[in-house]
Amino acid sequence: MRVKPFMAASAAVLMCASAAEAATVRVTVAEYSSKTGPYFEEAASAFEASNPDTDIVIEVVPWDVLLQKLTTDIAGNANADIAIIGTRWLVDFVEQGIVTPLDDYMTDEFRGRFIETFLTPSVMDEQTYGLPIAASARAMYYNVDLLNGAGVAEPPATWDQVAEAARKIADQDGEVYGYGLQGKEIETDVYYYYSLWSQGGDLLDEDGSSGLDSPEALAALELYKRLIDEGLTQPGVTAYNREDVQNLFKQGKVGMMVTAPFLSGQIAAEAPDLNYGVAPIPAGPDGDRGTYGVTDSIVLFDNSEVKDEAFAFLDFLFTREQRVKFNTNEGFLPVLKSVATDPVFADDRDLKVFAEILPTARFAPVIAGWEEIAEVTSTALQRVYLGEATPEAGLQDAAAEADAILGK
Repeated sequence: MRVKPFMAASAAVLMCASAAEAATVRVTVAEYSSKTGPYFEEAASAFEASNPDTDIVIEVVPWDVLLQKLTTDIAGNANADIAIIGTRWLVDFVEQGIVTPLDDYMTDEFRGRFIETFLTPSVMDEQTYGLPIAASARAMYYNVDLLNGAGVAEPPATWDQVAEAARKIADQDGEVYGYGLQGKEIETDVYYYYSLWSQGGDLLDEDGSSGLDSPEALAALELYKRLIDEGLTQPGVTAYNREDVQNLFKQGKVGMMVTAPFLSGQIAAEAPDLNYGVAPIPAGPDGDRGTYGVTDSIVLFDNSEVKDEAFAFLDFLFTREQRVKFNTNEGFLPVLKSVATDPVFADDRDLKVFAEILPTARFAPVIAGWEEIAEVTSTALQRVYLGEATPEAGLQDAAAEADAILGK
């Protein structure tokens, strides 16, 4: 909590009385980068300057321990009033009655600020349980010099072209790899979905059962397995998480990889001489493709005793000025219409590509148990990548486990 300046004895008495009446809003913030904490502290100070009866207390928590931290705090009734969460967790929070609907606080003007697509993942039973504090999509980064050196003039638009270009890059001298594939930790399952959607498959069938045992799912995994077996990816893909592959790309060792907008900012800071471009996710044989839309939500907990003050702070965070600052710092895509037209984003050559593919964005299903299913999928993929299971057997096992979780 911030300490107010001490002015004089009489003033101190008044300030103590005022502080006793002030509402304190505790905010748990997921740490996206070293800029996250300073941004929210600055936002809190700016809000407090206009709302002297409210103290905002910011707590920054690393992503890898955030869910455990929230779970522990909730169990002990010691949670903050507001928290950033992965939107994939929201359904479980809603079913347990932990978070409160925001609709009664949202005016038409407030709701109208948002790009509607990004509000939908947090809407359940026609009620809005969260706001999209961070949004992202995925596209394919490519190394222009490696492609040109391989005699490839244009970035590959299909997976067949990706494989062909990767073979030519792998044939070049030096320690370079055609295609960067992640197989460790966060988003290993998601990385597979790019291929799945391009083959015309989906995560769930129409009856709500797993889509992992479909012919399209098999074709998608066989595609990645061929890239691995033919030496077109970096060796040992299960030892590489997203950041590891991004580091290879920044070092100029990977011809192509799929990842998020924030890599552009990292390249600007860490590898400014890298000659690269950004293109849409490659298409499948019938032209299908899909990027993974990601939102993190900020929610208001039901046990908060300062809901009005907490939502006032949310209202402040979702003003154009604050969102431009946050998105610029973190490299996320705009969720507000006014921010999308800001030159900072509209004129950026990389972000323009991400913005153009947003209509094809797909989100993880908002269903109970999805986190568990994602883990089952990732484990099955790793077994296939390591050669411990065939693509068909690995997917059938994963589908069976997923269906059991889904109650199908």
